Amino acid sequence: MTASLTLRLVAAAAVLASATTFARSQQDIAPLAVTEQAPGLFVHVGELALMSRANEGAIANLGFVVGDQAVAVIDTGGSLREGRRLLAAIRRHTAKPIRYVIATHIHPDHVFGSAAFAGEGASFVAHQNFPRALAARGQFYRDTFRRLLGDELMAGVTIVPPTQLVDGELRLELGRRPLIVKAWPTAHTDNDLTVFDEVTRTLFAGDLVVIQHVPVLDGRLRGWLKVMDDLAQIPAARVVPGHGPVMEAWPEPLADQRRYLERVATDVRTLIARGTPLAAAAQSAGQAEKPYWKLFDDYNGRNATAAFAELEWE
Repeated sequence: MTASLTLRLVAAAAVLASATTFARSQQDIAPLAVTEQAPGLFVHVGELALMSRANEGAIANLGFVVGDQAVAVIDTGGSLREGRRLLAAIRRHTAKPIRYVIATHIHPDHVFGSAAFAGEGASFVAHQNFPRALAARGQFYRDTFRRLLGDELMAGVTIVPPTQLVDGELRLELGRRPLIVKAWPTAHTDNDLTVFDEVTRTLFAGDLVVIQHVPVLDGRLRGWLKVMDDLAQIPAARVVPGHGPVMEAWPEPLADQRRYLERVATDVRTLIARGTPLAAAAQSAGQAEKPYWKLFDDYNGRNATAAFAELEWE
């Protein structure tokens, strides 16, 4: 046996061993619980809570769509472990290749699981502003959540840079299963995407739409209200929000969110007109909405602060 043949055989054996180890490790991972909300369209509904060690960061809604030829994943979860569990759930339902992994925005609960899909040969799709946000915040997010979630849960977490950027609209094809991916102006963040499955008329809205979970303002309040007007025109039969239950009768699920954001805007404008300092405004704006939202005390003050900074000079 020649030396070169020996090296090829050793390399082939190593690849086989690695693949076997990976397959066994995947078998040991409990698949994430998903529900088939429409034919070939699966959703995991996350816990309405802050990311923590107890919930392993699994608080966002995640999904995947199966076409005749391939699969698209919409958001990957709040840890590498959750991403691997999502991959295991996909493999429980289909062996088709994963062609696209789509990030609705950069917040950790939606993208910390992306490394689980790095070996799938998929295109990573994100808003054109995503790389800038990743450069500005990626390390900060990893450092912050390492303190909150612990080294074990954060091991291997990396936000995979996108390989396909969206400016305007992009049509992705899974095999008789077109998805319309749209990049939005600054609203919840400056890097929000939605995904519309034309076959089932299902809108994956990311955190541009949340239900029960208080909206979180990390972009522009006025921009978000305008984007909601445009979202309402999408001919959806159901919406998968970034947080909260899947809802039908679209666009009715926007009503509560609009009421909250408009209340914050009205209160902040009134307080600014009175000369109220920022700290006092942050404590009082939007308080009438408290009974209607989970995590209100965790985010409302931050929302009011961001709204004050935006509206002070309008």
